Amino acid sequence: MKKIYLFVISMLFCCTMINAQEAKSELHQRAEAVDPKEHLAQARSLYIHAFNDYANKGQIKLGVECAMKATPLYYTDGFYKEAFDLMRRADDVINASKLAPSEKAACHYLVTKERLQIYIKLRKPDSAKEQLRQLEILVTQAADENLRNDFLYNKAIYCYTFGLNAQGNAVFKEMADKLTSSKQYDKVDEVYQTLIANGRKSNNVNMVAQSYTNYIAWKDSAIAMKHADEINALKKQIADNEATIADKDSSISSRSMIIVGLCILAGALAAALIVGGVILMRFILLTRKQKKNIKLANENNALKAKFISNISAQLEPTFQKLDSSIPEVKALLDFSNHIQTLSELENSIEEKAEVEETAIRPFCDEIMDQIRNKVKDEVNLTVNAPSTTININKEYVGHILLHLLTNAAEYTPAGGNIWLDVKKRSPHTYQILVSDTGCGIPEEKRDDLFKPFLEIHDLTKGDGLGLPICKQMALKMGGDLDLDPQFTKGTRFVLNLHV
Repeated sequence: MKKIYLFVISMLFCCTMINAQEAKSELHQRAEAVDPKEHLAQARSLYIHAFNDYANKGQIKLGVECAMKATPLYYTDGFYKEAFDLMRRADDVINASKLAPSEKAACHYLVTKERLQIYIKLRKPDSAKEQLRQLEILVTQAADENLRNDFLYNKAIYCYTFGLNAQGNAVFKEMADKLTSSKQYDKVDEVYQTLIANGRKSNNVNMVAQSYTNYIAWKDSAIAMKHADEINALKKQIADNEATIADKDSSISSRSMIIVGLCILAGALAAALIVGGVILMRFILLTRKQKKNIKLANENNALKAKFISNISAQLEPTFQKLDSSIPEVKALLDFSNHIQTLSELENSIEEKAEVEETAIRPFCDEIMDQIRNKVKDEVNLTVNAPSTTININKEYVGHILLHLLTNAAEYTPAGGNIWLDVKKRSPHTYQILVSDTGCGIPEEKRDDLFKPFLEIHDLTKGDGLGLPICKQMALKMGGDLDLDPQFTKGTRFVLNLHV
């Protein structure tokens, strides 16, 4: 079964090859639902049937995907001849298709990469080298940067497997440098971790040793660059805050106190980040063991979140002495509470949220009732939920839905519609959708919708932390919260829950 996991890892950078707009067939979905560890032959048979069905319908990309998922299920049982026959059939289907040349090259790339995996497994360096040559040609024809990264990744595996350490280091450094230059630090870290895990699963001591050495060297420099970027961004945010404050009328004493409080908070955040960076760099210089590095990073993040929460908590008694009837003071109090909530969620993200069995229909009706007096005239409120029970964290789900519905009530014009829908997507997955016919969210703001502290806000009009807090709550429940980009009649948020 280790070979199956190796195949899944090797597909890491090629997931964009499959057109997300094409719907998966019933055969395809049935194949994905079968656990190959328990029913390998059944899973293989379903994937092959799905491949034939797609080929007959002209859906070549999905067909090739199914064929390449069936291939390792052949050679896992030692059926190499059948595996090679299936790959030849896939190549024939691609050649006979009406795809554009670049799309054909991308599909052939998947098949050729699977041949490379087999030759590496069989320890045939000459045959594997020929497949690498073919992969490089196909990458050029496909003109796809994601495939270029995937090619470099597989070339590094080839070099380390057959003892070409210097070449493997050069190839992997090229890929890491490309991602680092675009500040994709997390992706580089993921690539190194994947390569180390790959070497361990295949018992390739040489690959593990080379990968780990390169990983440590990169980690030292990348963390320094990452913290430098964060510090510079924070300095810019502080400078922007000061410029904004300088433009406002400071004659009112309450406003002066707000400005002082914000400056203190910003300075504390900057100091915490600098201290955290110094502590992290100091420990990295003292150790080169991966386990200690990862543990230190996690502890540092937890301390940072706790520090920010403590700062807000210490400032709150001072804020409470101010006149809360002043809009600016009330806004600052709300901002302090939101800071604490966000920090507590980030600090406890690894802790599993408690759930309880909940009748979902009355739960949704109750939340919808809370916004009835907030909507404009003749706005229709609709709840579509099944009469069933779901294990959820009522506090988190209720907070998320109430926040989304309150926003919908604010932006939906008179005569509009607001929907709250609950849909079952799989035996253990539910989706809760909040939709409205309001003005929608501009496309240029969608990417940063769930990110806190990205721009300066007038706190009296909101601090921009509501959606980030909802996002963290969804993640803490093991789910997620996203905006549906396909919904064009207003705004739709999708809360995914795994129960």
